Amino acid sequence: MKPQILVIGPYPEWDMVELEKSYDVKKLYEASDRDAFIANEASQVTAIATRGELGASAELIGRLPNLKIVSVYGVGYDAVNLDACRERGIRVTNTPDVLTNDVADLGVAMMLCQSRGMIGAEQWVRDGSWAAKGLYPLKRKVWGRKAGVLGLGRIGFEVAKRLRGFDMDIAYSDVSEKSYAEGMTFIADPVALAEHSDFLFVTLAASAATRHIVSKPVIEALGPEGMLINISRASNIDEAALLDALENGRLGSAALDVFDGEPNLDPRFLKLENVMLQPHHASGTIETRKAMGKLVRDNLAAHFAGQPLPTPVI
Repeated sequence: MKPQILVIGPYPEWDMVELEKSYDVKKLYEASDRDAFIANEASQVTAIATRGELGASAELIGRLPNLKIVSVYGVGYDAVNLDACRERGIRVTNTPDVLTNDVADLGVAMMLCQSRGMIGAEQWVRDGSWAAKGLYPLKRKVWGRKAGVLGLGRIGFEVAKRLRGFDMDIAYSDVSEKSYAEGMTFIADPVALAEHSDFLFVTLAASAATRHIVSKPVIEALGPEGMLINISRASNIDEAALLDALENGRLGSAALDVFDGEPNLDPRFLKLENVMLQPHHASGTIETRKAMGKLVRDNLAAHFAGQPLPTPVI
């Protein structure tokens, strides 16, 4: 018999085809009655395949007595209850590295698009404003300005590498100075980092310790000419403080790929012209999503074969 795995949310079809070759796949996201579905399948489920934003709650883990592994499609695993997993010796894996460069690309692309007003500029052409009103309003340059990177891990470092191509003054904040951060300025305090920056990239992993690390003081230190770019997790930012600052001009602009309660984001965002909104797709390329899916499967295969996990979290 194939091992039974519980899939929390849909994957691309190419991944589902491969999973169903090796496993008895139970799709929680298709269940009309989630509780009844779990009760019916619980005793046979030995693995969870989930996405980073969906995770696996303590309640769900507690209802699966034979669960041995949670394999996360994504680099973030903050939505998985690690304490519940540790208590029962359940392994957790994620998909780091394979998505790093695409996420960094999107962060830099958002900075460029927002700073140069490219979305509005295209509309200016399409709606006839160029012909009727003349030149598009002037925007702000990117090259030669100051960038701050909050969290110089894999993704943060790739962002910084790209920013070097724009001759930017790059500073970063992390738990300690990094030996690989050659030519960058270490600023331990996020408020001081924001005060130093024209563009502040949020690229650190989410945890209880980092919740709302981008606080009202950080946002206001970035200031009315500053831009906040978030390609990490929504929980790293105090969203209420961010919205207030965007609405009253205490923050110049923002470019965001993640939101509290996504996809049902706060409707206040939709009324703002100084924020770029993206649908949590920083890793959303065909190449990277295929690599992520393969790594999910590789971790599951290694577990069931009794081999070392390629990318363990715990």
